[in-house]
Order: sequence, then C-alpha cells, then structure tokens
Amino acid sequence: MRTTTIGDVKVLLPDLQPDDLDTTTDLTDGLTEALVEGAAWRGVDLAGASVRSSLISGVDLSGCTWEAGGLYGCEVTGADFSGAHLTGLTIERCAITGSRFTGARLTDVRLKDVLFDGCRFDYATLQRVAAAGSVAFTDCTLANGAWSSCRLPRIALRSCDLAGLELDSCHLDGTDLRGSLLQGLKTPLDNLRGVTLGEDQLPDLTRLTVAALGLTVRKD
Repeated sequence: MRTTTIGDVKVLLPDLQPDDLDTTTDLTDGLTEALVEGAAWRGVDLAGASVRSSLISGVDLSGCTWEAGGLYGCEVTGADFSGAHLTGLTIERCAITGSRFTGARLTDVRLKDVLFDGCRFDYATLQRVAAAGSVAFTDCTLANGAWSSCRLPRIALRSCDLAGLELDSCHLDGTDLRGSLLQGLKTPLDNLRGVTLGEDQLPDLTRLTVAALGLTVRKD
C-alpha cells in the first residue's frame, strides 16, 4: 500500500507489481490478482462481479452494465467506461488514471480511498454517490455533468474543469475545490456550503452568487 496526499486529503492506494499478477482476460468469476491489458469488454453485463488486487490497463468497458460487486485494491489506467451504467458498486483503495467516463451513469456508488486522476466525467450522471472515506479528483474534466443527492464531504476536487456541471442537493461540506474552474458551474449556493476555495476563484464565486440570487449589477 502507498499513501497519496492531495491538499489535506490522504488517500490509501494499492502498490501492485505486474510480475506478481496473472495475465488474463476472463471475467467469468470476477478477477483476483490479475493483469489485464487491452481487453474488449464493450457492453458486457458484469452483475455482481468483483475485481480485487488487479492491474487493468486500456480496457474497453464502454456501454457495460455493472450492478453490485466492485473494485477493491485495483489500479485502472486508460480504461473506457463511456456510457456505462454502474449501480450499487463499491470502489475501495483504487487509483483510476486517464480513464473515460463520458456519459456514464453512476448510481448508489460507494467510494473509499479512491483517486481519480486525469479522468473524463463530462456528461456523466452521478446520483446518490457517497464518499465513505478519502476521495480525490485531480485534473479531471467534469464539464456538463449532473450530480444529484451525492454525499461527498471533505473530498478533493483539485484542478478540475467544472464548467456546466449541475449540482442538485449535494453535500460537499469541507471539499477542497482549489485550482478548479468554476466558471459555468450550475448550482444553488447551498451545495457549496463549507467548501475551500483559492483567492483566484473569488471572481467566479461572485458570478455564481449574482446568478443564484438574481441580482442586477449596474455600472451607474
């Protein structure tokens, strides 16, 4: 295991060695201590599948349906989850890097010690996604997505693109938003209660406040 620190958030992540893993592309009974590279699992049904202590690289999971089960102690790099439906999953102690979740739907997903780095969640829908431990998004594109009823307190959303992201009834108290692009963020101000911002983000916050309160700003 290794620890990565993003702002004030410490994320416990796996430290997998490819030589210690078995190469496979067979998902029949889930995966444990497996090395998977470039597998084509587009549109598969992964109901109840669990993937543990595995290294997954360049896998195509676009359009898949994955209900229950989850990812535990895994490193995922360059995977494609575009248009996937992920429901009731647990993702724990995982580093997910350079992966695409464009247009994906994540519902009732539980996150604990998870790092999303350089991932795309544009046009993705997150509903009732909850952080049960440390979670960080770094250098991710979250533009034009929709998050509703998510409970993500004290996570890190650092240097992310939030343009056009819609937040509805989300709990982000204590979340670190420093370095993220807020311009075009669509949210009631209550969703930003207790977040941490940098001074350079105050103009964007002011624009959000003006829009949320329906204020008229005049020069004369």
